[in-house]
Amino acid sequence: MSILPLSKEPQPDEAEFNAFFPSKFALGQATSPKSDLEGADYPQPYTGTRRILVIGVDERYLKVANGALFSTGNHPIETLVPMYHLRQAGFEFDIATVSGNSMKFEFWAMPNEDEAITGLHRAYLERFQQPLKLSDVVAGLGPDSDYAAVFIPGGHGPLIDLHESAEVAAVLRWALDSDRHILAICHGPAALLSLANTGDSGGFPFAGYTITAFPDAQDREIVDVGYLPGQLGWFFGEKLQALGVTIANSEADASTHKDRKLITGASPLAANGFGKLAAQTLLADVAAG
Repeated sequence: MSILPLSKEPQPDEAEFNAFFPSKFALGQATSPKSDLEGADYPQPYTGTRRILVIGVDERYLKVANGALFSTGNHPIETLVPMYHLRQAGFEFDIATVSGNSMKFEFWAMPNEDEAITGLHRAYLERFQQPLKLSDVVAGLGPDSDYAAVFIPGGHGPLIDLHESAEVAAVLRWALDSDRHILAICHGPAALLSLANTGDSGGFPFAGYTITAFPDAQDREIVDVGYLPGQLGWFFGEKLQALGVTIANSEADASTHKDRKLITGASPLAANGFGKLAAQTLLADVAAG
């Protein structure tokens, strides 16, 4: 008996008009029941009070160029694998979204047979569902704020509005001015554009930086296999490069990069290495005082 090939047609999301999940073929290629989590062993974890501020996505739908809606959010592996490393390294989290509404996940990418990752999701579920409102976080930021880093996970969700959020820009400006780390993976670096899109003065502060991120060329190609229901209306890599940022990778691979206090990763394949690099860097930073 012949086996029919998996469909490359985007799958309808019946919760919304003209909205779509990735095709069965794309999900078969791009998702896995288990993550590649490994090496999250930190013999001397941090025991202080500094935390990680996670800025999540609070909108579900990204409109693409043909008017269709992509049902998206934050990618579970790109969010939870780095969080696992950071938690094992002794850091706790504050979860925030721009609106204060629940953080949205691309749940179709959850590694459901990976108890370490699904267990972490359950452990923080209440905070994901009832996050802080980012403007409230901004109101409390100062030179003595106890955040060691700001983490912006990937998934296509950051393309919805994080790149034009004044609150995101304010957090990033605080991190830069306070010499704190910024962590961003895959499409998460799109949020860096908020500093150019919200009237932040003094030029684009990441000009001259090198990052890894999900390549624009890959975003164009994944339409062909039905991952996206149409071409994106804009491409964050092009905009970052126009502002003087160098993107080191050309594939959606496992590459990571650290430039000054900005740590980036290219794709879900980079999540473990990115988490490990972030955890090791922050442990060294707090140890140095």
